[in-house]
Amino acid sequence: MRRSFAVLASALLVGAFAVPASAADGGDGSDGFTIKDPRITESSGLAASRLHPGVYWTHNDQDNGPYLYAVDGSTGETVARVALSGVGTPRDVEAISIGPDNRIFVGDIGDNDGVTWPYVWIYELPEPTELKDQTVKATQYVVKYADGSRDAESMAVHPKTGRVYIIDKHEDGGHLYEGPARLSASGTNVFRRAAPVGLWATDAAFSPDGERLAVRGYLGGIWYDWNGGQIQRKGRISVPLGQGESVTYTTDGEKLLLGMEGAGSPVKAEDAPGGGGSAGGGSDASGEGSAGADGPGGSTLGVGAVGLLVACAVAFFGLRRLFRRR
Repeated sequence: MRRSFAVLASALLVGAFAVPASAADGGDGSDGFTIKDPRITESSGLAASRLHPGVYWTHNDQDNGPYLYAVDGSTGETVARVALSGVGTPRDVEAISIGPDNRIFVGDIGDNDGVTWPYVWIYELPEPTELKDQTVKATQYVVKYADGSRDAESMAVHPKTGRVYIIDKHEDGGHLYEGPARLSASGTNVFRRAAPVGLWATDAAFSPDGERLAVRGYLGGIWYDWNGGQIQRKGRISVPLGQGESVTYTTDGEKLLLGMEGAGSPVKAEDAPGGGGSAGGGSDASGEGSAGADGPGGSTLGVGAVGLLVACAVAFFGLRRLFRRR
């Protein structure tokens, strides 16, 4: 996102939606936490570690190197920074997901300066068994879309099959793109359009059992029944308004964690809808609802004050041309 929007969002929203310091009292981050590392100013993806309970992986969308950060959800402090070797210079890293066998996938898939990249990249690496600052060799995959270049910020790896999915970012709603059954490091991996997604999507995550797909945007979210890839819209997810860039399920499937960009950014917890815990946080089990500001299909806005909502909406739409950048 452009810095101008980040400043405006901070002024309007941080006080209203910041997670209180006591939110980390759950001990594992499942009640929310605040990222404290001053190096993490543009947290654009979030993934709950299965190997290290209570730890969450994140990254900046643009950094001074190919870095991942392991954040302790009980304190918000970084416990390890991992540098990736074996990859080129990242361009616009927007997503992170953990697949089978504790394999981390990183999506260098952003392309919002005119949508001109002929290809984007996905990196894969084993999750470190020891949390310390270190360098880990990664595999780099070249990715193209069957129907031309796309800007995207959402990538999710199915926890059972290991198949990688990308959702392109479009203000009128995007599409779920399916990758090949196995990514190849020796050729181009073509992702093909599989289903429409009624949201201006900024991130997505599978539930731990692979039965649900949560997709978030700036002003709302939708959760789908995975249905073997033939996704079915089930309900809505409320999100904190602002520069919302990330979502992950907790490893027990009970909670959704929704992150923001910015220094000292909060990660907000919601009850995961559709199973794994009571549906909450504005989820709509019927899947019915009016269209919301994030595009066709609608979404619930997690807002407590009407006046703030109006102010944010005006700012959002008045400046939307500015935040095509990240």
